[in-house]
Amino acid sequence: MQVSVEAGEGLERRMKIDLPFEQITVEVEKRLQQLARSARLPGFRPGKVPMRLLRQRFEDRVRQEVFGEQVQSSFLEALTQESLNPAGMPQIEPDIDLDAQRFGFTAIFEVMPEFDLASLSDRVLKRPVCELTDADLEEMIERLRNQRKTWIAVERPCQSGDQITISFAGTVDGEAFEGGASSGFKLELGAGRMIPGFEDGLTGASVGEQRTLDLTFPDPYQAAHLAGKPVRFEVTLDEVSEPRLPEVDAEFAQAFGVEDGDIERFRADVRANMERELKQRLEARTKEQVMDLLFEANPIDLPQAPVQSEMQSMAEQMGQALGGGKLNLPASLFESGARRRVALGLILGKIIKDHELKVDAARVRERVEQLAATYEHPQAVIDYYYSDRNRLGTVETVVLEEQVVELVLTQVTVEDETIGFTDLTSPASAG
Repeated sequence: MQVSVEAGEGLERRMKIDLPFEQITVEVEKRLQQLARSARLPGFRPGKVPMRLLRQRFEDRVRQEVFGEQVQSSFLEALTQESLNPAGMPQIEPDIDLDAQRFGFTAIFEVMPEFDLASLSDRVLKRPVCELTDADLEEMIERLRNQRKTWIAVERPCQSGDQITISFAGTVDGEAFEGGASSGFKLELGAGRMIPGFEDGLTGASVGEQRTLDLTFPDPYQAAHLAGKPVRFEVTLDEVSEPRLPEVDAEFAQAFGVEDGDIERFRADVRANMERELKQRLEARTKEQVMDLLFEANPIDLPQAPVQSEMQSMAEQMGQALGGGKLNLPASLFESGARRRVALGLILGKIIKDHELKVDAARVRERVEQLAATYEHPQAVIDYYYSDRNRLGTVETVVLEEQVVELVLTQVTVEDETIGFTDLTSPASAG
């Protein structure tokens, strides 16, 4: 077997392999002889088909079969011989010339990049720090009260924060449109559920009052055919209700799992949950900062195969999340994120290899126990993870990434950056 490798553009390699013609020819003949013992053709008894007919009928198929096996085995052998690490499946271009007694092929593929990690000694990392305050606790309890608020009908003009019940009909260019009319529709003023101007246009209205709202659909809009178009809504206000928040008493505490209704125990439980969330958010934010720094510090050429695969995977995951698998999103939307994921995978792998990092089994156990602690039967959850290598492997990956983060923090200049609990835990911050 003769092998030659040419470098193409970027990470592409063209590997030409010449296969032993005689060896393949002998193997083809051997299989035809084996086939002759049992071959069935009309007009001939089994095993009595003339070799001439067997060759006419089966030789090309057998030759392709033997050639395919030789391509697979020789390609893997050549990769080892040439110390190449392919990034994906190769494109195979056969080179067969029976008259010239030649069997060969060219394999075109990308290789994984080889790179050295950048020094981080001159890098600065902003690490978020946050201290949970009594004011944060009171704000959280207020949120919990809002989650359990009730609505009481009132006889006064509506205002922001009220829940109103309305009937409305909308028209575009004088024509009704799908979803543009409803009755008994409940809306919390100020929540921003409707298009711009709708809620503001109803503020101050009284029960029984009718209002005409001339508005414009935003652009872009979820219903693309309405985006940017003027719309008129005829709205009747049917009811106005104001919120009533529950008192923080024994009944309220019991609603959140404090069976004896002890208020101080309830407040302690809320604080403990907040501290747990705070720890998780700080770790996640710090990890994200480290990943951003590593990605920026180590620009590397990326093979297209894993990037394309990651793009497709991200598109399918998002389509599943948004449309239950029925939404086909173009993979190109996720190219930037896919390139980041692939690059970070290579960078983290390089760090782990260069520093000979091994996953800390004790930390894996601790992490599994933390996950299990939130369930009714913790030991069953622990057994669930430890009974399957793939499930446990997901936890090991997280722990190993944490070990990488800790290593990077020793290599950079860390500057603490104070952030409030609300800012840290807001949806915008999490996303």
